[in-house]
Amino acid sequence: MKPLLTKIINTCSAFMLSAGLISQAQTQTPPPKTWIDPDTGHRVIRLTDEPGSASFYFTDNGYTSDGKYLVYTTPGAISALNLKTYETHVIVKGVARAIVVGRKTPTVFYTKTTDKRGFLELWSANIETNQTQKLASLPQRGSIVTINADETLAVGSYIEGAGLDYGSNGGNSQGSQQPHVLDQPVNKSQMMATRLAARLPMWIYTVDLKTGQSHNLLHGTDWLNHMQFSPTDPNLLMYCHEGAWHQVDRIWTIRTDGTQNQLIHKRIMEMEISGHEWWSHDGNWIWYDLQLPKRINGYVAGYNISTHERIWYHHEVSEDSIHYNSSWDGSLFCGDGSQSPGAQWIYLFRPVHLHNDHTLGENLILAGKFEAEKLVNMSKHHYRLEPNVSFTPDMKFVVFRSNMFGSTYAFAVEVAKAATR
Repeated sequence: MKPLLTKIINTCSAFMLSAGLISQAQTQTPPPKTWIDPDTGHRVIRLTDEPGSASFYFTDNGYTSDGKYLVYTTPGAISALNLKTYETHVIVKGVARAIVVGRKTPTVFYTKTTDKRGFLELWSANIETNQTQKLASLPQRGSIVTINADETLAVGSYIEGAGLDYGSNGGNSQGSQQPHVLDQPVNKSQMMATRLAARLPMWIYTVDLKTGQSHNLLHGTDWLNHMQFSPTDPNLLMYCHEGAWHQVDRIWTIRTDGTQNQLIHKRIMEMEISGHEWWSHDGNWIWYDLQLPKRINGYVAGYNISTHERIWYHHEVSEDSIHYNSSWDGSLFCGDGSQSPGAQWIYLFRPVHLHNDHTLGENLILAGKFEAEKLVNMSKHHYRLEPNVSFTPDMKFVVFRSNMFGSTYAFAVEVAKAATR
C-alpha cells in the first residue's frame, strides 16, 4: 500500500504545481475584449481582465439568484462581474477556494487554510457588501464542495485516520486550495484508476451552517466524490463513485438523513462510461455524459427523479465534449468540445425527441438526438484546461474559460448569431 500512496501523492502534487505555475504573472498582450468568430458568426466577449482568472466548474453555481452577478476566481481573489454593466469588484482577497454561489441569497461560500496543516475553515461572503463570516472549522483533511438549496447545510468528504494529508488533495478532485484547478494531469486516467485502487477509508459528511457542527453521512472505501446538492430539494444529494469511468457504477443519490441511497445508472456494456453528471435547474432531472462504448456512441442521458423516465440524446463523435450543460429552462444544451477529432468547438445543442410511433413500452428509454451548432472555434485552446461551459440565467450567453490566447480568462459567447460580422 505504501508505494501506491506515494505514487498518488506525487501525482497530485505535480498536478497542483502545474496549476500554481499557470497563476504566475504573464506578460502576454491581453486578448481582445470582443470579436465575432469568423467561423461561426457568434460574438465572443472576454469577461475577465486578470490573467489566470476563471469561471466556476460546470456543476458549481456561479450566478446570483437574481441573475445580476457572475462570481469568478483569480490567482489572488474571488471576484464578481455585473452581467449588465460588465463592472467587476473583489469580494474576497487572498488565497481561498470558492465553492458555490448560494441559490437563495447573494452569498459565495469558500474555504480557507489555517495555520494547522490539514485543517480548513468554511466561510461565506456577501457578494454585494463583501461582508464575510466564518461558518465552521472542518475536520482534518476535510473539504466542502456543495451547499444545499436553502443554504442550511454544506457537504464535503475526508479520508480517515492516517490517510493522505490535505495538501495532496485529500482524495477530492475539487479539494485543492488553489483558487481553481486548471490544467489536468497528463496521466489523469491512470491517476484516477490508482486512486480508486488505493481503497482509502473515507466519509461524506455534512456541516450545519448555523451551528458549525459536522455529521458523518456515508462511509466507504471507494473514492466518493463529485457531491452536488439538488438546486431545489435541500435534503437530496447526488454523489459519485469516482475512478476510471469504465470501472465504476458512478452516479448515486442519497438523502441527508442517510436514507434512499440509490444507483442512478448501471453499466450494461464492456467499456461503457458515464459521468460528469449535473442537475437540471428545476431539480427534476439528472443529466450525464454516456458513451456506449467509449468514443463510439455518444449520448447525453437524462433521468427524471420523480417519474423515473429516461431519455438519451444522441450526438456525433465529432461533437464530443468534456462537459455538457443545460439552460435554465431545460430547452437547450451546450458542450465545451474535446480532443476528439473535429470536436474543438464550443457547441450549442438543440434537443430533438424522435417520433414515438406507439412502440414505447414500460421501462423503455425515450430516444432523442442533438442538433448541433458551433459557437466558438477552440482550435487554439489547449484542452488540458477544461472550458467548463454554463448558460447565463437569461440564456443569452454560454460562459466558458479558455487559454486560447495563452493565459486563462473567462469568456462568454452569444447564443444568437451576430446581426453583422
